[in-house]
Amino acid sequence: MKDTNISKNIIYIGADDKDIDLFESQYIVPNGISYNSYLIRDKKIAIMDTIDNRKTNEWLKNLEIALDGSIPDYLIISHLEPDHAYNIDTIVKKYPNIKLVGNDKTFAFLPQFFDIPDLEKRKVVVKENDTLCLGEHTLRFIMSPMVHWPEVMVEYEESEKILFSADAFGKFGTLDTDEDWTCEARRYYFNIVGKYGTQVQMLLKKCLTLDIQMICPLHGPILKNNLEYYINKYDIWSSYKPEDKGIFIACSSIHGNTLNAANQFKNMLEELGESKVVLSDLSREDIAEAVEDAFRYDRIILASSSYNFGLFTPMEQFLLHLKERNYQNRTVGIIENGTWAPTAGKCMRDILNEMKDINIIEPMVTIRSTLNNESKIKLEELAKNIVNIK
Repeated sequence: MKDTNISKNIIYIGADDKDIDLFESQYIVPNGISYNSYLIRDKKIAIMDTIDNRKTNEWLKNLEIALDGSIPDYLIISHLEPDHAYNIDTIVKKYPNIKLVGNDKTFAFLPQFFDIPDLEKRKVVVKENDTLCLGEHTLRFIMSPMVHWPEVMVEYEESEKILFSADAFGKFGTLDTDEDWTCEARRYYFNIVGKYGTQVQMLLKKCLTLDIQMICPLHGPILKNNLEYYINKYDIWSSYKPEDKGIFIACSSIHGNTLNAANQFKNMLEELGESKVVLSDLSREDIAEAVEDAFRYDRIILASSSYNFGLFTPMEQFLLHLKERNYQNRTVGIIENGTWAPTAGKCMRDILNEMKDINIIEPMVTIRSTLNNESKIKLEELAKNIVNIK
C-alpha cells in the first residue's frame, strides 16, 4: 500500500509513473517508478526537489494543495538529473522570488539545463554541514558527490531526524507496488549507483553520525522502520561484498547448445549440494537483473558461445556492464563453446583481467559445438571445484 504520510509539517508531493517503459531509456521497470518530492511547512517553506516532466501537472497540483495558499521561500536542489530537476524553471517562473539552494557544483551545472533570470541574486550556496533554519525545522547539508552525480547532496532535518537521501536508498517501482524492497532496490543500486561504491561508503560513514528516524529518498518508498536493515544492505552493496552464498550462471547461447550445457552444469551443482544456483539466459532476460545477480552471489559461471572470432554479443555486453560498475571480489568459472575456433574463453578472461580481485577457477571448459563425454567430465570437475570454494 502507498504510504506517503511523513509528519504534520512535512508533506509528500511526488507522483507515481506507471506508464513509463524504460527508466533512463534503458532499465525495464515493470512496476513503474516514483518521483519523490517533499514540502516542509514552517515559518519559511522549502520544496525538496522537483520531479520529472512526465508528471509535472500532477506534481504542481500536489504542491498547490500542500502550500494551501502559501508561497514557498526555498527550492532545495539535491540532484540535477532531469527526473528530479526538470521543473526548476517551472517553479522559478511560478514563484519569482523563490531562492534556489544548492552547492557550488549545482550552480556550475544549472545553466546547462536552464536560463534562470537573476540566478546570482536568488542562489543560496551551501557546503558541508551548513544549515538552513526554516523555523522549527533546520536542514543540515551533507555533500555526497558521485552518488551518483558530482553535485549530489543530501539533507538531514534535525528536529524530526529525517534524512532526505537523494538517489541513495532508492528503488524501482511505484509507491503503491506491493513487492519486497530488497530485490528492486538492489537492481536499482547496482545498475545506477553501483560504480560509486567508495563514494557511497563515504556517505554511509557520515550518516552513521546522525540519529536518523526516517529516510526519504527521491525514488521508492519512505523508509520508517528497521532502518538498520536498509543501511546494512547499502553497506554490503557499496563495499562490493557478496550478499549471499550462491552461484550465478550467466549464459549467452546462439543455437541452444551452450544453454543446454549450462542447464546440465546447474544440475551438477545442485546434485553436489549447492543450495542456491541461478541461471540467466543473457539473450532473453533483463541484463539489469543479471547485473544484480552477479553482484548478489559470491561465485559466478560465465558460459558463452564464440562469435566472429570473438565473444557472443550478449556476454560481451554483460561483462562490460560489470566492468563499468567496478565488479570485484568474486570467484569466476568459464565455459566456452565453438565449432572450429573457440575464442570466447580468452575474450572473457581478457575482460575479467581488467577487474579487481577476480579469482578465475580452473578448469576452463571448452565445448566443441555440443556437449560430449570429454567436455562433460571437465564440467563435472569445474562443478566440484567451484562448490568447494569457501
